[in-house]
Amino acid sequence: MAVRNEAQASAPLIAPSLLAADFSRLGEEIGAVERAGADWLHLDIMDGHFVPNISFGPGLVKALRKHCGLPFDVHLMIAPADPYLAAFAEAGADLISLHPEAGPHLHRSLQTIQALGKKAGVVLNPATPVESIAHVMDLLDLILVMTVNPGFGGQSFLASQLRKIATLRQMITASGRPIHLQVDGGVTAATAPACLEAGADVLVAGTAVFGSADYAAAIAGLRGGR
Repeated sequence: MAVRNEAQASAPLIAPSLLAADFSRLGEEIGAVERAGADWLHLDIMDGHFVPNISFGPGLVKALRKHCGLPFDVHLMIAPADPYLAAFAEAGADLISLHPEAGPHLHRSLQTIQALGKKAGVVLNPATPVESIAHVMDLLDLILVMTVNPGFGGQSFLASQLRKIATLRQMITASGRPIHLQVDGGVTAATAPACLEAGADVLVAGTAVFGSADYAAAIAGLRGGR
C-alpha cells in the first residue's frame, strides 16, 4: 500500500451521492447534507445505455444548483459523453468526470471540460486498467475509482480495487500535480479506512449517508475522526 503523505492525512472530503436521497424532497435533502458537513455533492448521471439505470439530466442539476452552495461533482455514466459536456457545465457542475469508455478521444473530452471552465475527472470501472489514463494525467483534477460496477446503489464494496487505489496514488505523487483520488461504491464507515489508507482523499457515499437517521454522524463516521 502507498504511504499517506501529510496532505492526505488531513480529513478526507465527503461527497454524499444524491442517487440515494429521497427524490420526493431533493431540495430538503441537499440542504440537510450541506448543514451536516458534506464537502461536495456527488451527482450520478445515468443513461440506461452505458449503465443499466436512468437517473436525471442537466435540467435537474440546474434546478438544484440554486438550493445548494456545495461544489457539484458530476459523474457522467453516459455514452457518448461529449455532446452533453456543455449542458452540464452550464447547469452548474463544478467538476465533470467521465469514463475512458464513454468516447473515442478521452484527451479531447478532458480538454473540452477544462475549456468550459470546469474541473476534469476520469472514472475507472473495476475492469478498467490504470494504464488507460497514463497519458492524460496532465489534464486531470480528479481520478475516481469505482469499487462497484456502476449503475445502481447499494452494492458491496470490491476490496480488489484497493490495490488500484494505491497504484493511482503513486502515479499522482509521481505527476507532482494536485489530483484528487476519489472512491465510490460500497463506501461505509467500515470500508472507508482501507480506502484512505490506500491513498484516497475523497469518499463518495450514498446509502451510508442518506440511509442514516443522522447525516452529520454518518459523515463524521466516514471521516473516522479525522
